[in-house]
Amino acid sequence: MKGQKGVNIKQLNLKGIKGVIFDLDGTLVESSLDFTKMRIDVGCPQDQDILTYVDAIACNETKANAHNAILQHELDDAQNAKWLPIGKAMVEKVQAHNLPMAIVTRNCRQATAIKVANNNIPIDYVLTREDAPAKPDPTALLMVANTWQLQPEDCLYVGDFIYDQQAAENAGMKWFLV
Repeated sequence: MKGQKGVNIKQLNLKGIKGVIFDLDGTLVESSLDFTKMRIDVGCPQDQDILTYVDAIACNETKANAHNAILQHELDDAQNAKWLPIGKAMVEKVQAHNLPMAIVTRNCRQATAIKVANNNIPIDYVLTREDAPAKPDPTALLMVANTWQLQPEDCLYVGDFIYDQQAAENAGMKWFLV
């Protein structure tokens, strides 16, 4: 099976998997990001992807202000983000199978570092939107597979949102949505 939706850790099948990549928000840690408010703050229509919208802003000052608004939302959220029980259980399951792990997130590097450090998440390989184009672009997932010297089809991407599924499919990876 290429992809699977479920919320039960027992459904996470690692047979044939040689590496696991996790999304961060909503997968490993809770997130209280208010995307409606964030879109209002940057002037983004509610039906558009906020990062794509901001990247398309022509005026450098307006674009910088929008990036700063998103950054502030992410940093505020990062201070209170806690392990999700299913996230912790999935990491422990992958550790028990002695598989390499990574995190690929649309978050900024600074907020991601706070979330990982505050929760003692035992994953050192982390790619944020500063490292590669944001999901659903598959670049970051392919970078991880390449670093691990694995074929994409030998990797599993675990996330919670349609962009996670799309990124995994675009990369040719198996996926699991929580």
